[in-house]
Amino acid sequence: MRPPPPVLALVAGVAQHLWAGATPPSAPRRALATATAAASVGLAGAAAGQFRAHHTTVEPFDPSKATSLVVTGPNALTRNPMYVGMAGLLVANAVRLGDWRALLPLAAFVGYIDRFQIAAEERALAEKFGADYAAYRTAVPRWLDSSSLPGR
Repeated sequence: MRPPPPVLALVAGVAQHLWAGATPPSAPRRALATATAAASVGLAGAAAGQFRAHHTTVEPFDPSKATSLVVTGPNALTRNPMYVGMAGLLVANAVRLGDWRALLPLAAFVGYIDRFQIAAEERALAEKFGADYAAYRTAVPRWLDSSSLPGR
């Protein structure tokens, strides 16, 4: 069994602190980190709210429990807004720490989630929702890209 993604994000955050040097953040760096963290929490929280509104699960280990395919709100920008939010928190932490070594746990988190967690979820969603999921997968990026921008 794979560890839950929030636990992996927490472990990555701890690793960032262990590997990065301890330099106090400048005011601009602190502001950028705070804004990035706020946007990340907002994105993940809004996505979780959409899942609740659609009465479906956010459980990452059994996507077969999904009762509907959520394609609105943050899920119209990225197929994985909760994971983007977690990665965004790690970006914010790296910015605050101001040390390139803080990017290494971020890269490990994104790589693991992309290769193992998301891939497994996508297989289950494709099986459950068929053509609807295939169309959604074609229209919306896995993470974020230029097509995620307003007015795309």
